[in-house]
Amino acid sequence: MAMSDNDELQQIAHLRREYTRGGLRRHDLPAEPLPLFERWLRQACDAKLADPTAMVVATVDERGQPYQRIVLLKHYDEKGLVFYTNLGSRKAHQIENNPQVSLLFPWHMLERQVMVIGKAERLSTLEVVKYFHSRPRDSQIGAWVSKQSSRISARGILESKFLELKQKFQQGEVPLPSFWGGFRVSIEQMEFWQGGRTPSARSLFIPAR
Repeated sequence: MAMSDNDELQQIAHLRREYTRGGLRRHDLPAEPLPLFERWLRQACDAKLADPTAMVVATVDERGQPYQRIVLLKHYDEKGLVFYTNLGSRKAHQIENNPQVSLLFPWHMLERQVMVIGKAERLSTLEVVKYFHSRPRDSQIGAWVSKQSSRISARGILESKFLELKQKFQQGEVPLPSFWGGFRVSIEQMEFWQGGRTPSARSLFIPAR
């Protein structure tokens, strides 16, 4: 017998599991959030999680409609967290209009998540050029192709464009596309969540100082 929509919803409603890895204790925490973030990120990498640097970036449009997508964290320090993107993308346009964003690292296997709230600012050209030329050559060429993806959906056309650009840039450095750049999200608030046996041990909020 086929499952009805109501039956399926009932099954989803009862999906749950116990979080047993332990909670956060205030006396174990550093005075600033960044050292704890660094420790958790290192542990996520050591645990061989798939894409431990993947983070959800949430922005809003001019109507207040939220949008989310996944990007990769490429650098972090006390100034903020850095990611790179096509400057013609929806997220870049939304950041231009409203730089207040939130980030989320969903480390499910470790029963952890980290949320960051802050203001996104464009990176300097010097920072972008330095990172761009540290990428594998094919990734540099791929950044040029990424502009095409906004209008062309056929994979064959994108692959053809990639090969064309690879031939064009076979001599010397691949130039930085004018439409490619990065953002740094300042740490105004950082929230750590760790699954625990009791509700009181499951979450802790740390404001940036």
